Amino acid sequence: MHDTAAVEYPSFPYPVTNYQEDNRGQFHFSSRGGWMNDVNAPLYYRGVYHLYYQHAPNSLVWDTMHWGHATSTDLVHWQQKPIALDPGIHPGDLWSGGGVVDTGNVTGLKNGDDDPIVVFSGTNGVQVFYSLDGGNTFKTFADGKKVVKPNARTSRDPKVFWDPIAKHWGMVVWSDEGGNGADFYTSENLLDWTFGSRYQADWLFECPDMVRMPFEGGYKWVLSDGSGEYVVGDFDGTTFHPLNRMQQKINQTDTHAGGGYYAALTFANLPVKDRVVSMAWQGENQGTIWTGNATFPVDQRLKRTPDGPRVVSTPIPEIASARTSTRTWKDRTLDARSAKQLLAGVEADTYELEATVDVRDAERFGFRLHTSPDGWFDRDVVYDAKAQTLDGTALKPDHGKVKLRLLVDRGQLEVFGNDGDVYQSHNVNFDSLPGGNGLEFFVDGKVHVESLTLHELGSIWKTSGQSTLSTDIAGQWYPASGNWTDVAGGKQGQAGGDAFYLSKASGSDFTLEGDVKLVSGTAAALTFRANKDASRHYTANIDADAGVVKLWRPGRDIATHPLAIERGRIYHFKLTAASTAIEVWVDGTLMIDATDTEQSAGQFGLNVFRGTGIFQHLHLTPGS
Repeated sequence: MHDTAAVEYPSFPYPVTNYQEDNRGQFHFSSRGGWMNDVNAPLYYRGVYHLYYQHAPNSLVWDTMHWGHATSTDLVHWQQKPIALDPGIHPGDLWSGGGVVDTGNVTGLKNGDDDPIVVFSGTNGVQVFYSLDGGNTFKTFADGKKVVKPNARTSRDPKVFWDPIAKHWGMVVWSDEGGNGADFYTSENLLDWTFGSRYQADWLFECPDMVRMPFEGGYKWVLSDGSGEYVVGDFDGTTFHPLNRMQQKINQTDTHAGGGYYAALTFANLPVKDRVVSMAWQGENQGTIWTGNATFPVDQRLKRTPDGPRVVSTPIPEIASARTSTRTWKDRTLDARSAKQLLAGVEADTYELEATVDVRDAERFGFRLHTSPDGWFDRDVVYDAKAQTLDGTALKPDHGKVKLRLLVDRGQLEVFGNDGDVYQSHNVNFDSLPGGNGLEFFVDGKVHVESLTLHELGSIWKTSGQSTLSTDIAGQWYPASGNWTDVAGGKQGQAGGDAFYLSKASGSDFTLEGDVKLVSGTAAALTFRANKDASRHYTANIDADAGVVKLWRPGRDIATHPLAIERGRIYHFKLTAASTAIEVWVDGTLMIDATDTEQSAGQFGLNVFRGTGIFQHLHLTPGS
């Protein structure tokens, strides 16, 4: 037995991150930067949940794979950690895989107080990596020698599990030997593996999971693939025996790689006996420095149905730790008109919605999410009482009632029906800009609302990262256009044309101060009295090409003052606005004193034009 010598890991590659980008999930995990895809080796060890994942840290698209790493003490609030597996240190294709905690030291690798955490990766054969510091850094076992030799043209995605009846470890690996299917292996020590059997199924494509679940006083095994298709059966220690070869789906959406649900895995070594927790990859969401996120964790269990045992999924109860406020409506009989009035005036950005509705007199009902005063909404969720479907998925009422539970985040929507009989995960770019946070209940026919509860959910990132922009301007910031990132000197904007970074806070009369540096290109500026997409605004800039300080708005240059602008130098701006009067001061000198009647109030922000600018130390004083 030989392992590579410990190698010093590269420095932590992530800059300080602004988690308030418009479509960045506020309670769904996403990597601080770079590309994220499949969930890898989720596990629990000594009070900490570890989430590893497929990761390209310096790319917004799939690239050379690393294993990213994040930890949590409650499965809700996550903290980014340095990369766990790095291709500059660890050999082989670091593609998807699973992991376990070797609590009995069957590997013999233990050297200190921590139990070895052993993870499995590699394509066309399986490699082993192990951690002796609680899952933070990993060594390569046997110089990367493959502990499972390839027996097919293509194989990948090993998942390891404990079989308490056979009292040995099992491994399931996807391969294309004779078509799609899963190969099963067994081991006493996690390092030496013996082929056991093969389960052939055309539907079973990559990222398999194998998990044991309680069922009616006993246990069954669930074998699933990357798209969440699964069969339930028995496992005799080497061979899987399905109860029915017709597969079901864990998540009732169009699941595929890069879609709203893919490559889910269940956590290993959980502290609660028989608890099954799963997370998946959502791939249709991205921001300026990141791509992809994870689904919110769900508890899974087996339920008896006329078609046999089925997997049902519900949000983990730990979600309560993210709730910031709760409002409840009870015992309401509603028609179309009164339903529309029920939530009038309610606004929420990120939230959990629970409803129990009697549908015996209804044709359909549902919720319109992120509505605006002009009637626009970003997404609706509809229960069709006649067809007995929830967003197209079959869902029969239970004694005439339907339960809905929605998780609404910045770029994610998860829908649950009747305590998990329906589970749907979507990436939705919800418009969390000002004026678009309404919520509407709608009814065709008549319903009786037994209860309706709205829990607003706060950001899980409050202690995990913040923008490098120092400002006392209240309200969340978002990029209205252009590329905005956090750098050591402050907030950096880059664009080939105009780009705006705006706060949701607004004002009418005020004094606004801030430091502006034009790094390269034409102009950098402070913006004020803007609307939410900056199609209307006032902007005061330094323009290096024209050699001026300029106050402008769309359609009009209001005033200019000559000034030789040095790129790379910091200029201190002070802007005062009182009714129609606007003053622009630069480095303590009054440059512009003008009047304009176009915009009386609006949001604050930053602007770059055909170049790169860095902004810092924004200070706002209300009033003149």
